[in-house]
Amino acid sequence: MRISVIIPVFNEQATIAEVLARVLAVDFDKQIIVVDDGSTDGTAELIEEWGRTQPDWVTVRRHAKNQGKGGAVRTGLTEVSGECVIIQDGDLEYDPRDYPRLLARLGEGEGEARVVYGSRLLGNNPRMFFTQRVGNVVLTWLTNVLYGSSLTDMETCYKLFARDVVAGMILTSNRFNVEPELTAKVLRQGIDIVEVPIAYTGRTYTDGKKINWRDFLSAVWTLVRLRVGSST
Repeated sequence: MRISVIIPVFNEQATIAEVLARVLAVDFDKQIIVVDDGSTDGTAELIEEWGRTQPDWVTVRRHAKNQGKGGAVRTGLTEVSGECVIIQDGDLEYDPRDYPRLLARLGEGEGEARVVYGSRLLGNNPRMFFTQRVGNVVLTWLTNVLYGSSLTDMETCYKLFARDVVAGMILTSNRFNVEPELTAKVLRQGIDIVEVPIAYTGRTYTDGKKINWRDFLSAVWTLVRLRVGSST
């Protein structure tokens, strides 16, 4: 099974080279799609230089202006060729060595799992800061109430999809509200989401973390809006 890895990147010059090295080191048939989302700190130039030395299963795309994580994910989805798709952030909070754990559950069990999430809260002592943990717990609880799910970590970056689940999905979110949008549209289709524990090392705003309280409010609105609106 070929895995397509979408890597949205914005101003991650300090970490992106290590992230790319870790993704390359994962021993699976893979496609890597790096989308620079209008970086201004030298990240775009670093990625372009790196891309020139890579094989043809590596694709580098660049936005002239910053659109947000959702915009970068949409661009990445247009390039997907694998049987499954995972999203990888450009920092070092998530470890690609967890890919095998997620992939092992895809297509497994009664009815076959078509969507697998990596849960930070099922892992061993994740380094998640207090406000981040509280926000995540609230958003996950709201997801479960609205959609009848039993998730522990809706906001996780590690979302693994069978390609057909997202191939025809129309995404409209530009920022981090792409996380609840993806989740809501999967659940509205009646698709169960399987969770597996993953490692996680959170970073602070000083380290470059970008999500904020406005994104929390946007996520709440996205979950409510999609519950009462279209599931497309």
